[in-house]
Amino acid sequence: MTAGRLRRIWGTALLSFGLVIGQASADEALRPLVSVIHGATSGLHASIPSPSSVAAPLEPQAVRPEDLSLPDASLPEDPLVEDPGSLEGDRSGDDDAPSSPDAETIRRLVRENPSALGPLSIGTPDAGLLLNPQPLPEGPLWFVRDRSEAYATTETVEFISAAVAEVERRLPGSPRLVIGDLSRTDGGRLNRHRSHQSGRDVDLGFYFLGGEPQTFVQGVVRGKPQRLDIERTWALVRALVTDTDIDRIFLDRSIQRVLYAQALASGENKAWLDDIFGRNGDKGIVQHERRHLDHMHARFYNRRAQEVGRLAYPLLVQAGLLPGPTVSHRVQKGETIGSIAKRYGTSAAAIRSANRIRGNAIRAGRRYVIPVRKVPSLGEPIVVPPRRLPPNAMASSTSSASPPSQSSAAAPGSQN
Repeated sequence: MTAGRLRRIWGTALLSFGLVIGQASADEALRPLVSVIHGATSGLHASIPSPSSVAAPLEPQAVRPEDLSLPDASLPEDPLVEDPGSLEGDRSGDDDAPSSPDAETIRRLVRENPSALGPLSIGTPDAGLLLNPQPLPEGPLWFVRDRSEAYATTETVEFISAAVAEVERRLPGSPRLVIGDLSRTDGGRLNRHRSHQSGRDVDLGFYFLGGEPQTFVQGVVRGKPQRLDIERTWALVRALVTDTDIDRIFLDRSIQRVLYAQALASGENKAWLDDIFGRNGDKGIVQHERRHLDHMHARFYNRRAQEVGRLAYPLLVQAGLLPGPTVSHRVQKGETIGSIAKRYGTSAAAIRSANRIRGNAIRAGRRYVIPVRKVPSLGEPIVVPPRRLPPNAMASSTSSASPPSQSSAAAPGSQN
């Protein structure tokens, strides 16, 4: 074989290898940009000028369909996330609500020091990003199953800590709670999860009698509790409802029935229980979800992280620090990455990168994140609903809390 032919073969091999490596690392293409704004999360509540309170959207969408420049094809009819129900009201009288920087401060920080914005929850739990993440620390009342998937916003971390501490306050001597997945350091798709993308979701184990499990353990088998500490597990659900800005708690029906019976037997108000468990015809906070027999999935509203994220996101995209917005698409039979890319005006490579997949194989019935080539508008301010407190707690709090007012909670900045 001549030296010239050897050189040609070697050059072709190098080119092919480079193409393969380029495709395999496509999902890492944006990581250097995102990592620029990952900073230390200490001092996240620095003194930044802020309005008296903040408002936020009903269920923040990564992008609103009417804002997209798409080919003549209908968007998927199914919603991006579960219906959040009625979200009227805010917490304008809550003195403990986290402060948020004003619009001008946000613009300055995006230019000069994005990490000073603190942890931001951007988009939806099903199609979102997490910026400047805060790791959930180990604590005396819990342990984290996988630290590489235990990042969230400051508010989410504080809510988890407050709920577990309330269980210990009510029932001293509690074993440590197993805490499972939260989010990746930069958010986005987390292995087997559809959600957990924006730092507002956490998987929590149950309490058990006679020991401290090292991982999730099924609490009910064939309708009967298996060493489940029903009293403490109900205390955890109760604390999530009354002491945090909870959005939803996903839990198998068989576990719900056991906890509802325990709460009713302990003297809880039946009308209040029917409300939070959705037994009065409306969607409750606690909702059924398959494969949730060994843990509960809690999702929080983040007043500060969502609202600052809403205002900062278009600026971060324009600055080249974050990728553009996305939508969630459920693949129909016969669709390909190419046809989906054409429908949404994006590229197959962008879809592969956003979903951290290689090749062109996709599964019908599964949801995929689709990047959309459009800088997002600000959208509507975030609105956090009032906490659903039991009647006795509501009576004691109304004397000190000011009445809710959506208009007074609106954050500065332009809207759609």
